[in-house]
Formats: sequence, C-alpha cells, structure tokens
Amino acid sequence: MSVEKFLKERAIKIAVNGSYSLPNWHDREGKPRTFACRTTRVSPFRMLVDVPVVGKLGDRLTSYFPDFGKFDGSISDVGDGSFLIDLEMTQEVRERFSDKLGWLAKRQADPAVTEARKDVRFIPPNSHTTLTMADGSVHTCFIIDVSVSGVAISAEQHPPVGTPLAVGACVGRVVRHFHNGFAVRFVQTYELADVGRLISRESAPGRKVSEGAAEVPA
Repeated sequence: MSVEKFLKERAIKIAVNGSYSLPNWHDREGKPRTFACRTTRVSPFRMLVDVPVVGKLGDRLTSYFPDFGKFDGSISDVGDGSFLIDLEMTQEVRERFSDKLGWLAKRQADPAVTEARKDVRFIPPNSHTTLTMADGSVHTCFIIDVSVSGVAISAEQHPPVGTPLAVGACVGRVVRHFHNGFAVRFVQTYELADVGRLISRESAPGRKVSEGAAEVPA
C-alpha cells in the first residue's frame, strides 16, 4: 500500500518512540544495527514511521516500541525520512493492538501526564536535522528527543564519545552511546523557546552549518 492510500484510511495520529533494524545493516562486530524511529500515524494494520535510515521497498524488518511491543513487518512505501510498514500479526494480536492504540491515544491527550526529568525533554516538530562534524562534513540525522542542555540522536554515523559536532545550529560533544544512537551535550544551555528552532536548522549535505550557527570546535 502507498502512503497516499494509507492517509485516507482510518488510523490514529500518535508519536511513539521505538527502534528498528534493517537487513544487511550491521555494526563493527557483525551484529544487526539498530536505529531509533518514531511513529506518526498508526492503524492495527500499518504504521507510518519517521526514521534516520530509509530501507528499500519490500525489506522485512523488526521494530520495537516500549508502548506497543515487538513487530515484524515489511516496507510497502518510502518517503523522505520515513517509510510505511505493513504489520504482520495474528488476528488475536491485532485486536489487542487495536485496543492498545485507543488507550494510548487517550493517554497522549491527557494534560496530566508530565515529564519528571530535571531538564524536560521534548520532540521538535521536525524529526530530521543535520549533523555537522569538525571537518565541515554534513550528514542527516534523526532527533529522538531534545532538552535545553542536550539531544539524543540516531544516525548512520556513530561518532566516538568526546567527538565535537553541531546538531542543527547547536554545538556540543558526544557524551555517551546507547543501543540505537548517541547523546550530545551542548556547550551552552539554551532557552526553551530557542532550542527547538536551533536544533532543526537544516543545511544541504556537503555544506557547513548555515550562517548564525556556532563554529564546531576541533
């Protein structure tokens, strides 16, 4: 099914973070490479997902969402930084998943649900941005979440801890790795009203960060 047809089907607009692995993507140890992702629209049969690495039509994949569970499926359509997954499950599992979607939609709309961390993390409107290295090379990346002091990223690149870089227009250093990405701590703490705009600033691949961004330290 195409994304265009899926958008006309009955589904829930819901943002849920998860992870996925694609065929023929492995780390240095030969283990399947895992990337972060986030749903944008979900039905009991399909889900549209924002991703850092887009697979090929027909690719079978495994995905995992803490709020949903583990799914197997195949890519039925691709877009710019996203793909549509046809979900493979039994009728019984599909019915339970349908009930879960309804419950999650209500929870997502509940203003009483708050974030308890010291620096509140949020998801910017644009999940994709640029990763600029100290040598000036620019790569696309996926924002897992962001706060005024740092950001969690998933990308094809996996820079070592301590690497200086800029995410959008926010300069920082890689401070830790996790199973589907890495964390960057900014060199300064931003105002909440500014960080969403700065983190999503884009630049064409192969070019340095646009005017107004801080220089990436070596």
